[in-house]
Amino acid sequence: MLDIPVDHQSTVPPYEQLRLGIVARVRSGELTAGTKIPTVRALAVQLGLAPNTVARAYRELEQDGVLETRGRLGSFIASSGDPTRDAAGRAATEYVAAVRRLGLDDEAALSYVRAALGETP
Repeated sequence: MLDIPVDHQSTVPPYEQLRLGIVARVRSGELTAGTKIPTVRALAVQLGLAPNTVARAYRELEQDGVLETRGRLGSFIASSGDPTRDAAGRAATEYVAAVRRLGLDDEAALSYVRAALGETP
């Protein structure tokens, strides 16, 4: 059973809340590699969501390498564990390379990151 709260009043779409909730549980170690997760229909009923909402979250998690589907056996937490940190590291490296190509200095690069994070100067 996955007990992931979904706030229907939030500006964050329910599928994204679900996706983030599963990623958070993987990072915390609550969901470990090989853990079977509920079927799309079962989780939709449990959380009061449309099956398509849960299916979208599962698809995105599978694309991110967090989940793996084994046909009729169901969906499981991928053996690679939490690939999101690797993806974030690659994105950061690509960002730095792009900033360097543009000729910006480190302070300018950091100011763009701070702005993207919503930090105010």
